[in-house]
Amino acid sequence: MKQEAVFHINTAEYIYPESRNQLVVRIRTARKEIRQCQIIYWDRTNVNKKKEGQMKCVQRDGMFDYFQIELTFSKIARYQKYYFRLIESNGKEWYYSVYGVTESKPENECFEYLYANRNDVISVPKWAEGVIYYQIFPERFCNGSKDNDPPQCMEWGTAPSRENYMGGDLRGIIQKIPYLKRLGVECLYLTPVFQGDFNHKYATTDYYKIDPMFGTNEDFKELVDLCHEQNIKVLLDGVFNHTGVHFPPFEDILQNQERSQYRDWFFITDYPVKITHHDYECVGAYKWMPKLNTAHSEVRKYILEVMDYWIKEYAIDGWRLDVSDEVDFSVWQEARLFLKEKYPEIILIGETWGYGGRLLGGDQMDSVMNYMFRDIVRDYFALGNISEEMLDHRINHMLAVNKPVSNRVMYNLLDSHDTERFLCFCGEDKRKMKLAAAFQMFFPGSPAIYYGDEVGMTGGNDPDCRRCMIWDETADQDMLRWYEEIIHLRKENACIRKGGYHTIIVDVEHNVYGFMRQYKDEAVYLVFHKGEGNAEILCPVLEETEYMDILDGKVYDVTESKDNSAFLSGDIMEYRGYLRIDLTPYSVRVIRKKRRKQNEER
Repeated sequence: MKQEAVFHINTAEYIYPESRNQLVVRIRTARKEIRQCQIIYWDRTNVNKKKEGQMKCVQRDGMFDYFQIELTFSKIARYQKYYFRLIESNGKEWYYSVYGVTESKPENECFEYLYANRNDVISVPKWAEGVIYYQIFPERFCNGSKDNDPPQCMEWGTAPSRENYMGGDLRGIIQKIPYLKRLGVECLYLTPVFQGDFNHKYATTDYYKIDPMFGTNEDFKELVDLCHEQNIKVLLDGVFNHTGVHFPPFEDILQNQERSQYRDWFFITDYPVKITHHDYECVGAYKWMPKLNTAHSEVRKYILEVMDYWIKEYAIDGWRLDVSDEVDFSVWQEARLFLKEKYPEIILIGETWGYGGRLLGGDQMDSVMNYMFRDIVRDYFALGNISEEMLDHRINHMLAVNKPVSNRVMYNLLDSHDTERFLCFCGEDKRKMKLAAAFQMFFPGSPAIYYGDEVGMTGGNDPDCRRCMIWDETADQDMLRWYEEIIHLRKENACIRKGGYHTIIVDVEHNVYGFMRQYKDEAVYLVFHKGEGNAEILCPVLEETEYMDILDGKVYDVTESKDNSAFLSGDIMEYRGYLRIDLTPYSVRVIRKKRRKQNEER
């Protein structure tokens, strides 16, 4: 056994409460080495009442297996001592405790979990589990009113630049709510709408005012109310890491220099302060966006007041927080404690471009923008530079390093206002785009559509990714119908919305990858074929019954098989047979048990 691969530590990454009387425990071992993993645990006041729990392998990546168990207690989870028993495939037993792997049972060197306090429980809003997001860059979505067009507004559809304006506004979004509802959108995320410099508005100058080129505060209230009438949530973009140079406290520094009462709100490096990145810290050496000193108590207080104001006065459903991993962590800790106490159902989503574990410990964000997911899907479906095997390793590693509660609400995007359009990554091949969109919709978490992807919009990196939304006959209706169909399937199948994830097919020869989503006693099997030719594959299933592809209605009979070793993860899954499936180029199968429609769990 590779002893160095075995790892557990009694911190929140490996043991944490899902409720005050329920603990989730995780341990990592070498890939395919351990046949059984058990946890032996007991209350430290009663060493004679030891219990055993059988752990389940929930993820397997290129190097490791990840075992997990949920332990439920009649009272608050507290003072639990524990160690692990590991059984290899050959029957050899090992034990793992604080001091590592041993052949003998631990005596005093056991792990211990002390106390499940209320704020240790990671609580996320239920509505956000699997919700479908739609990101809008307001200046480019729809021009609903010419009255607020900025000077020298360009014709709709003009090639975007970093400086030009097209006239998109809140009134335009209001007019398109019926379109969003038909598409199946459940939550809008708007990039900044507060008064600010530049067309993107990430250089805020007034956090309490809607930018006049977008409309008024009253327009925004109308937008939120109308969205809520259609059961669509609304998130605002909170840019609290930096401001614009015309933000009044920064203007006060420019005017009063060392005498300014706001001199500690920013990181001034040289006086006299001029608009140059040499005189103050800013974002990416971009002089127009000075960085706020978010460790300062007055700045933290100001940020919390702004966040509270828009929830209290306009009933927004949460915040997407810009470059949240660059902000002092204490801001988000205070914000979570303060806001969740008053509004427990709001969501906080942090922007980060890598692993977001630092933000997802339960004391800061509910979710993050999952660029790890974007990178994996881009590399496999669009660029084609990783195999099905590497896809599987990276997907399962990503799921394993995050807690299940976080995976259920993860903001899974393909692209955004900061990246190339996904169709651009695909080399304009819409077959690849359709496969990636289906993968996104059928994957655990919350799929996020960047406006226009659903009608075949393309574009390179910023600013080209911020083209005007296509509302005329050039919109790709075939792509739109595909998005509507896969969104409908997601919303109508509890397995796809809520189920767990397990890989079932990794076929490098035929470019086929498949996974299963399982919820309660139901399962849906998703099979993706990225090859140019036809392929026939065997899809393992959990039950001996009749199956159907819910995309095209094709019916499949099960071939019984008692040899689990013939299938992927046969050592940890109890398959009862397999389906023989034909796949055309760039196709997806969505297969479940055949049943009457009225029995579908909604």
